[in-house]
Amino acid sequence: MKLVSYWGDTAAAFAGAEAGPVEGTVDVAVVGGGFTGLSAALALAQRGASVAVLEVGRVAGEASGRNGGHVNNGTAVDFGSLVARLGLPAARTLYHAYDAAVDTVERIVREQQIQCDFHRCGKIKLAAKPEHYEKLARSYELLHAEADPDTALVPPARIRDEVGSGRFYGGLVHAKSAQMHMGRFGAGLADAAWRAGARIHESAAVTGLHRLGRAGHRIVTAKGTLTAKQVLVVTGASMKGPFGYVRRRVIPIGSFIVATEPLDPAQLDSIMPTRRNATTTKNIGHYFRISPDGRLIWGGRARFALSNPASDVKSGRVLEWALHETFPQLGRPRIDYCWGGVVDLTADRLPRAGEQDGLFYAMGFSGHGTQMSVHMGQAMAAMLAGEASANPFRGMPWKPIPGHFGPPWFMPFVGAWYRLQDVLH
Repeated sequence: MKLVSYWGDTAAAFAGAEAGPVEGTVDVAVVGGGFTGLSAALALAQRGASVAVLEVGRVAGEASGRNGGHVNNGTAVDFGSLVARLGLPAARTLYHAYDAAVDTVERIVREQQIQCDFHRCGKIKLAAKPEHYEKLARSYELLHAEADPDTALVPPARIRDEVGSGRFYGGLVHAKSAQMHMGRFGAGLADAAWRAGARIHESAAVTGLHRLGRAGHRIVTAKGTLTAKQVLVVTGASMKGPFGYVRRRVIPIGSFIVATEPLDPAQLDSIMPTRRNATTTKNIGHYFRISPDGRLIWGGRARFALSNPASDVKSGRVLEWALHETFPQLGRPRIDYCWGGVVDLTADRLPRAGEQDGLFYAMGFSGHGTQMSVHMGQAMAAMLAGEASANPFRGMPWKPIPGHFGPPWFMPFVGAWYRLQDVLH
């Protein structure tokens, strides 16, 4: 069993990173080389700006390359709950932003000819309890009528047409959702930004940031110093660097994934005949899909801990047990990969993007980032050029989380609360 991301292990690494030091002056410095930063760099370079991407490790090496491989439309928050909180017009606008985000990924894949197995497969949200189906049905009525006529309700009697398991009680299908190979997309997106003229620096952790008035910012990195007229911070759940404003507002949560050995077509048909993406309704639930080479990729919040080799192994055992309980017809397939990543969660599970003290930022994708991060990279490029309306999250308040200044010491308590909710509701 390899303790590495399947996506990274089965994709060629980006080879265009700058070999020399970080130096000079650019129009925009992008801090963070995940999907948001690379998408922004591509769009900015296409607009004629000089751009430097500053990545602490390897591009698309953290959350962008360590997720479950879904490109789903629909928000992390139930649509009915979103309407109750924000009102119907604002909820509809946010929901459609996620539709647009999937379209943005598809457009970039097509325009840049990225070979990443992108295809529209749809997503099903699976009811883990009978009462969860009732809630999905209520959400469907509002969602189908007011925001997404392409959704469909799958009643309990037909759920085995979608997923070959007796553990689910119906589901809600989002037809616009897609999937792709994250490693190949990340390398292809980086290559596209590089070909457009962006400079991409790996192993260039930002250690200092100084405002220079109208001249912009001086950015100190592990590989040198750079001056930039504008700075875009897209560090996600990273706890590194002089970015206390966003760190106090983003909660890093571990998410863990295993990938089985390749399964034969009959086995795949027995568990996922439609080959959709799948998520479950529990707070500590699971998400899964089939890989291009026929593996079951199965993930979830197995443990409320951050990712490291020992933690990944423990979480992998929990996930393997849940996989077997859900699909006993598979027997005990070999687990070839086990890895973890970190989700940049906000308190209300909605992203944030804007400007604070001269720094632009976009993050907090809360487990729905593979499509929205790419979309927001494009939006932030427009925002840096003066198009404030390009930001679908503009004007949303973002208060710091009380008592949160660094590592999330409170996560065991949050985990206990979610487990209790899954028992009670």
